[in-house]
Amino acid sequence: MDRAATGSDRIAVLAGLFAGLCWGVYWLPLRIVEQGGVEAAWAMALFTGVPAILSLPAIWFLRLDYARGGRALLGGILGGVAFALYAASLLYTEVVRAILLFYLMPIWGFLLGWVFLGDRMTWSRWLAIGLGIVGMTVIFAQDTGIPWPRNAGDWCGLVSGMFWALGCTLILTGGGRVRAATHTVNFFVVAAIVSLVVALMGTAQGRVVPPEAGDIGKVLIWFLPITILLILPSGFATIFAPTRLNPGVVGFLFMTEVVVAAVSAAIWSGERFGIREMIGLPLIMSAGLIEPVLMTWRGRRAQVEGTA
Repeated sequence: MDRAATGSDRIAVLAGLFAGLCWGVYWLPLRIVEQGGVEAAWAMALFTGVPAILSLPAIWFLRLDYARGGRALLGGILGGVAFALYAASLLYTEVVRAILLFYLMPIWGFLLGWVFLGDRMTWSRWLAIGLGIVGMTVIFAQDTGIPWPRNAGDWCGLVSGMFWALGCTLILTGGGRVRAATHTVNFFVVAAIVSLVVALMGTAQGRVVPPEAGDIGKVLIWFLPITILLILPSGFATIFAPTRLNPGVVGFLFMTEVVVAAVSAAIWSGERFGIREMIGLPLIMSAGLIEPVLMTWRGRRAQVEGTA
């Protein structure tokens, strides 16, 4: 059942927007790592592996969550699998197809929220779904057509969105038995394991070349600060948002990643930013902001009615 927005809800909204902002510029250090001699699959293993290693000591302080968490622990685990599958989709299919298929995720999230959480499918949520799909189609459809899954990478992109929506639902319904920090550790550790498996498979298939030890050493010098300042905080924000919000709402907040990625790529790498982006990106932003604006309005109305 939907409820009026609380202070924690609004913090969760800001966390979701912050996560989308961070993941939107995620391509920049990833590209620098690749230019340093580490191919994409191994770069993703590095991007998840380093924060996973840094977060391992927290397991001792969170041990009670692991003792009593049970099924609630699956939320962060599925989130980690989803993140790694999304990374695999970027490797095994066109980037635009991977993005389109993953960001069908708000639809799965709203449906799961409707079935398992009792949240209503309101007019605003249908409107957000419509605006998001139209915006993504305007930007990407000319390059990829209708994104029906047609290869392993496409399926990774589609399934990753489903897994993420399911993970968000489990995090939200965990009953407070597992803290967001525990889900975050699970997210990074599982993502690192799956990303390493993907990199090893790609190497075995001859798709990618394993990096030299010297290349990894050069990258780690500057990558550790990036991990501490960008990846770890954004990972926590990624997990904190689903602790308070409907999975579909979380999906639309994360769609700001598309906007930030398109704008930052146009500024820093000279990638295309034309009429399609000028039309599609505001539609995506509108889809992501409808629910937070309504939450704020409902919260203020509840305060006014409470003081009346």
